[in-house]
Amino acid sequence: MRLRETPVPGAWVVELDRLGDERGWFARTFDAALLAEHGIDFEVVQANASFNARPGTLRGLHLQAEPHGEPKIVRCVRGAIWDVAVDLRPGSPAYCRWHAVELTADNRLAYLLPSGVAHGFQTLTEDCEVHYLMGHHYVPEAATGVRWDDPAFGIDWPPAPGGRTIAEKDRAYPDFAP
Repeated sequence: MRLRETPVPGAWVVELDRLGDERGWFARTFDAALLAEHGIDFEVVQANASFNARPGTLRGLHLQAEPHGEPKIVRCVRGAIWDVAVDLRPGSPAYCRWHAVELTADNRLAYLLPSGVAHGFQTLTEDCEVHYLMGHHYVPEAATGVRWDDPAFGIDWPPAPGGRTIAEKDRAYPDFAP
């Protein structure tokens, strides 16, 4: 397992080191000691999954307000997604900037996101399954988000030829006010 820095401080792309033979391959997908070597304290307290039948399904941009910040590690285990992080930490040098990674079942990448970073994704194929390791329990009253198309961020989402499927609550977030 290797970590690759991104322009969002504390957000990392996780690359698997596969060990293969005639049976297939094996790879470590989580290593607390390696994360600690990079200054990341991540304790898995929940694991979640989402299934998305249609391409163009957009979920997010979600986060939990402090002190219930929700660090996560996201992998697409079936299909392909465009996974986006928006830095909403006021003291961060990347405040209000975004970064995206294509996560696919084939490339086996993961995206590690710190708390204070909004997360969302758009499916690129049908029948996508996304798996999350969570570093904080879900607290419904701390759940919040920002709108996926807010001009404050200017996210360059991929085209969705058949249109986007977006939950009404995700469409209804107000304009972001820094």
